[in-house]
Amino acid sequence: MVRGLFDHASGAPGRQVDVFGVALTLPPEARFASVESVQRYVDQALRLLGRTPDVRVRSRRGAGSAHYEPDPPVIAVPASAEGAWALRELVVLHEVAHHLVAGGVAAHGPEFTSTLVGVLRTVMGPEAAFAAEVVFRECGVPLH
Repeated sequence: MVRGLFDHASGAPGRQVDVFGVALTLPPEARFASVESVQRYVDQALRLLGRTPDVRVRSRRGAGSAHYEPDPPVIAVPASAEGAWALRELVVLHEVAHHLVAGGVAAHGPEFTSTLVGVLRTVMGPEAAFAAEVVFRECGVPLH
């Protein structure tokens, strides 16, 4: 649902969307052209989060998903034309949040969702974090 809000905002006047009754102006979402550009972005995002860039980004086969591998830390994104959906900021930051959660591959429970909201707040801004938090709460997704 959060990705859908950002997709809708990209065509909305002033990037304004309605998030469960709240008018919100969402920031532009970065899109990536290559695995190398995702790597540069992840390095910069980790620096913004006060972390040492310590995750390698690699291409993965198949276009159905992106994923995080904890040992060694790797974010795998589909690089084919069919996988272009994953070469976007929200998907990449989702995988960065997996990296920041203890153990790295935690399910999408309260620790993960709270971490993701914090990552969005720091990297994309408070509007992105607010949109995610409201969507999560309205859909019953647990947060710390």
